Amino acid sequence: MASTSNFIVLILFTITTSNVFLSPASAQLSVSFYASTCPSVFDTVRAAVRSTINREPRMGASILRLFFHDCFVQGCDGSVLLEDSGSFVGEQNALANQGSLRGFNVINNIKAQVDRACGRPVVSCADVLAIAARDSIVELGGPSYSVPVGRRDSRTASSAAAATDLPAPFHPLTRLIDIFGRKGFTPREMVVLSGAHTVGQARCVSFRDRIYNDTNIDPAFATSRQATCPRQSGNGDDNLAPLDPQSPNRFGNNYFQALLNRRGLLNSDQVLFNGGSTDSFVRDYSDNVNAYITDFANAMGKMGNLSPLTGTQGEIRVNCARVN
Repeated sequence: MASTSNFIVLILFTITTSNVFLSPASAQLSVSFYASTCPSVFDTVRAAVRSTINREPRMGASILRLFFHDCFVQGCDGSVLLEDSGSFVGEQNALANQGSLRGFNVINNIKAQVDRACGRPVVSCADVLAIAARDSIVELGGPSYSVPVGRRDSRTASSAAAATDLPAPFHPLTRLIDIFGRKGFTPREMVVLSGAHTVGQARCVSFRDRIYNDTNIDPAFATSRQATCPRQSGNGDDNLAPLDPQSPNRFGNNYFQALLNRRGLLNSDQVLFNGGSTDSFVRDYSDNVNAYITDFANAMGKMGNLSPLTGTQGEIRVNCARVN
């Protein structure tokens, strides 16, 4: 198996219609969209993300998850950043997000820095989040990829859509394949995107059932996790454990190696390697870190093109937490 302890790789690729699931609006996105209105946007976001992760390494994984949860609900439109208002119930308190999704203030602070650099609010919160997710991956040792911009921000958010469109830690493989498939992703792409769990942490409440009741789990691993996640519900629910114990703040393919050893933290992790149709993909990425890095970069580019708002749709929010 390939070693990833010191592995850092950058892959630059251009998004084309042959490898990206495009909506009609997404074709209007361009890397040079802000070339005249805010040429420093990429540098500003990169510096802010680097500073943030230097202070708190875990925040890189949190920003990446925030981006994923934004794009899977209504598309990459910044809707996940909206707080509840009188006109709608937002996504932040949906079951898949409540108490676990974080980084809202970080994105809002980066947006404020971008607005100062631009001289006015011309860059959307959705674009700031998309760029910050890429830069977080790079800061954690993962691949770089092109981020076409020009997204606009949604004026609405949907708790109901978040409840149906986001995968949950307890979902079986068939449900995960269906959820990702409805967004245009193949089972292989689902597996490679799940590899984002090579970084970050999860709450006890999301893996308690697995470490006490599942049989497809390494006993020593279960015991180690039980030390900080009590069996009784409501006791230690927010205690954290790394999704990838080998390198929780470093991007690589250790996640897939853990699955081979039945050491996936979440049920939705381990079902990817449990005698089912995705086992071969997990083996491939466990053995070939370069294949994983390449495929992950392409899948992230594809995700960033999920149903963005462009042109005169939506708005450019001043405060990412509320509509103008």
